[in-house]
Amino acid sequence: MYLRPRRVLATSLAALSALTVAACSEPEGGFGAAAGSDTEITLVEQPWEDLMVENAIVGRLLTELGYDVSVEELSVPLGAQALSTGEADAYLGNWWPSQEDVFAEYIDAGSVEVLGTLVTGSSFEPAVPRYVAERLDVTSLADLAPNAAEFGNEILGIEAGTPGNQSIQNAIDGDAYGLGDWNLVESSTPAMLAEVEQRVAAEQPVVFLAWEPHWMNVEWDLVYLDDPEEAWPGAGEIRVATRENFEADNPNVARLLSQMTVDGETASDWVYAVSQENTPADDVARAWIADNPDTVGTWLEGVETVDGEPAEVPGA
Repeated sequence: MYLRPRRVLATSLAALSALTVAACSEPEGGFGAAAGSDTEITLVEQPWEDLMVENAIVGRLLTELGYDVSVEELSVPLGAQALSTGEADAYLGNWWPSQEDVFAEYIDAGSVEVLGTLVTGSSFEPAVPRYVAERLDVTSLADLAPNAAEFGNEILGIEAGTPGNQSIQNAIDGDAYGLGDWNLVESSTPAMLAEVEQRVAAEQPVVFLAWEPHWMNVEWDLVYLDDPEEAWPGAGEIRVATRENFEADNPNVARLLSQMTVDGETASDWVYAVSQENTPADDVARAWIADNPDTVGTWLEGVETVDGEPAEVPGA
C-alpha cells in the first residue's frame, strides 16, 4: 500500500537518534526498520510541492506493481542521514549543487549514491521580473550595481542560514559585481514571496532569490540573472539519491526511478496546482498519470511487478 507521511520527524540530528531507538517498538516496516526489503520502499520528503507530487506519482506506480511505499517527512540534513544509515531508500529532491554541503560527505563515503537526474531545467539564483529586465536592461548580476538606487541596494532572500542566502551574502562580502554596499534582506519564504507579489503588482523594481520549479514561474514572468564571473553556485539539476546498494538490492525499482525525467515547466505546474489552487498532491499525481500515459509508459519500460509481470500504465 502507498502511505503518505506518517509523521514529521524532529529537525535536529540528536532527535533522529532518539526517534530511531523509539521506532524499535513500531510495527514492522516503520521508519525505524531497516530499509532494503524486496517490496517495502521508504521515500524521503520535505514539504516541497513538486517533491510531494513526484513522491505521490512514484507511490502510485509502485503500489500498482505490488510494493508497499511509505513517505517520511524529514529535513534535508536528516533525510541525508537517513539514507546514509539505510533507514530510508530514496530521495527525489536532491538539488545539486545547492545541497552539496549536506550530501557531499555521504556521497564521497559511498553511503549515499546518486541514481540519476530527475528534473532538468532547474534554477536557483537571483531573478527579476521581466518588466524590470526590459525597463532597466538588467539581465545579469553585473547589471545590478549600476541600478543600485532603483533596487534600494537590496536583494530579497529567504530564511536565514539557507544555502541561497549564504551565496548572496558571500557575493556581497566579496564585492562580487560591485555589490559590496548592498544588503541581503532575510525573511521567511512566504514573506519574501508576498513582498515580491506586492512589488510586481505595482511594477516596482525588485531582485530576489528565485528558483524553478516553483509556482512563481507560473505566476510571474521572470528573468534569471546571468553570472559571467561564476560567483553563484546555482542549482543545475534535481537528482535521485538512494541509500548504498539500493540499485543492487532493488534493480526493478531503481530502473523506474532512473528512467523518470521531469522538465522544470511541468514541475512548476505541479507546484502551482498544490500551493495556489489547493489541490492535494495525490490528486495532482493521479490526474497527471492519467493525462500522460505515453510518458509514464517510457518510465515503466523494462519494469516488472513483484510477481514478474511486465508493468502497465495504471488505467491503460
